[in-house]
Amino acid sequence: MDDTLIKVLLVDDHEMVRIGLAAVLGTEDGIEVVGEASNGHDGIRLAQEYRPDVVLMDLVMEGMDGIETTRKLLQLYPDCKVIVLTSFLDDEKMYPVIEAGAFSYLLKTSRASEIAQAIRAAAKGQSILESQVASKIMNRFRQPKPVAEPHEDLTDREMEVLRLIAKGKSNQELADDLFIGVKTVKFHVTNVLSKLGVEDRTQAAIYAFKHGLAE
Repeated sequence: MDDTLIKVLLVDDHEMVRIGLAAVLGTEDGIEVVGEASNGHDGIRLAQEYRPDVVLMDLVMEGMDGIETTRKLLQLYPDCKVIVLTSFLDDEKMYPVIEAGAFSYLLKTSRASEIAQAIRAAAKGQSILESQVASKIMNRFRQPKPVAEPHEDLTDREMEVLRLIAKGKSNQELADDLFIGVKTVKFHVTNVLSKLGVEDRTQAAIYAFKHGLAE
């Protein structure tokens, strides 16, 4: 086999899609389709057998979907480039597969020449995103991140302490309820007040009630 060829594996549960892609890519110089899989499990098995340079990955498949297949495939072969080829643009599928390591993202409405271009680019380490995908990603990054509430920084133990403070319990009562020493209780109380940005236990209790943290 010519080492200069880009070895491509097709993973798609629609037979006609695989047939069409194999036929089109078979006419492209420097690209060879080495295998076809109809599901994620077979895709991983064939990847182990053929060690493709690029995998064209469908997203929606029975059993193991394209997201999980991409994740597991790249755990085995991190140098492999996964190009998502799908009909879906919804956030619930797009962002998880990109986070799983997908290298490029194309729609099945893409022209054959665009798919071949993406394969060649991936082999060179260049990522290509469908224009609509790129726009969605950019818009997501432009959105301001929500400001975290102070209590989100509390540990589980500190949250327990806050709830008991809201019940008006003393340090000794906190110690008895939590089976820890009074000195440790004082340490946790100090941390709770500091993280919440309040001056005393009363303000901490008010904070707990205001944010629905009191039991």
